[in-house]
Amino acid sequence: MKKEDIILDVHDTPEPLTWLALSFQHLFAMFGATILVPFLVELDPAVALISSGLGTLAFLLITKWQVPAYLGSSFAFITPIIVAKAEAGIGAAMVGSFLAGLVYGIVALLIKATGHKWIMKILPPVVVGPVIIVIGLGLAGVAVDMATLQGEKYSLVYFSVALVTLIITILSSIFLKGFFNLIPVLLGIAGGYIYSLAIGIIDFSKVLEAKWIQVPNFVVPFVNYTPTITADIIFLMVPVVIVTISEHIGHQLVLGKVVGRDYIEKPGLHRSILGDGVATMIAAVLGGPPNTTYGENIGVLAITRVYSVLVITGAAVLAITFGFIGKVSAFISTIPTPVMGGVSILLFGIIASSGLRMMIDNKLDMGNKRNLIITSVILVIGIGEATLKIGNVDLHGMALAAVIGIILNLVLPIDKEETMTQQETA
Repeated sequence: MKKEDIILDVHDTPEPLTWLALSFQHLFAMFGATILVPFLVELDPAVALISSGLGTLAFLLITKWQVPAYLGSSFAFITPIIVAKAEAGIGAAMVGSFLAGLVYGIVALLIKATGHKWIMKILPPVVVGPVIIVIGLGLAGVAVDMATLQGEKYSLVYFSVALVTLIITILSSIFLKGFFNLIPVLLGIAGGYIYSLAIGIIDFSKVLEAKWIQVPNFVVPFVNYTPTITADIIFLMVPVVIVTISEHIGHQLVLGKVVGRDYIEKPGLHRSILGDGVATMIAAVLGGPPNTTYGENIGVLAITRVYSVLVITGAAVLAITFGFIGKVSAFISTIPTPVMGGVSILLFGIIASSGLRMMIDNKLDMGNKRNLIITSVILVIGIGEATLKIGNVDLHGMALAAVIGIILNLVLPIDKEETMTQQETA
């Protein structure tokens, strides 16, 4: 991109009112998805907002204020958190999240010492693509239940709310332009909320009772629970890092193209991965969902051509502030389940489709038996939620699929034609 095409570069300072408006723009872009994750796993959305803001500030600091990325709640950890909470409580889920962040740090150190090419070999599209598909399709049942069930009974009224929300989200995504095209989830939630208000299924009593300034429901180690590391938690949560690190690398490559810098080289992939890991550990200590860099905010950068890290910093500060406003937290809690269900139907489908897109973009040959076998095994094991039990240790679902996918990719031989194709591409 030409220098004259940039409105504000990475280290430029905007005017105060412009700064505030641009920061709110990034806040809106991440808001819908960031509060959806805690809604699904039954964590406090206010904590998710605060941890996303603090995580983003930590990321900016670690990357030397060179990478204008915003971090929000990660969808990849939804199923593991739900399973961990059901089996061992919220403390176990937070310990698992913290360990996942710690693995980011270990990977960052390895990349710093040895370079980044090895990680590309371990996480090729033939492994990561199908695992991402598993993440989306594995959550399909959750989305449909949220959209159709009132308690344990089918509700046509609830389903109508979900459909209205879904339709508004789809229409916003297809027909709206500019910034509004980047926030279809937020617009869908707003439209579904208004429809829910019109049919009388929203209770505002919590909003009226809530204080303006209020401490969220933090879940802090040694205060709310005693941290315990078990093999079950390690095998349930840590393998998800396989997907999230790959997602992180993809975002850094896209962000580099948008901003016109090579972030893999400077400040370095090791720094950005470490920043992502520290953000996830901060979230785990506070009781929020793990964090990841957000494509929605990269989209905002591309449209506005405003790359200032100060704007991202402003969005992070606003998110932290909103988390301590009790009325905002109470208002979020009034969003009906079918509204989130309607949005989830599209979002989880998009997650699955993005895995397929990764495979297509990388021209993965599904006529090749090796690729076909790896993909097929990952999909069936992941979606079928297969479990490997060794003593008291369980490795199941997406985690098991990811591990087996990596092993198959490293073990199965690459035929001569594929090797020649890779050499020609290189």
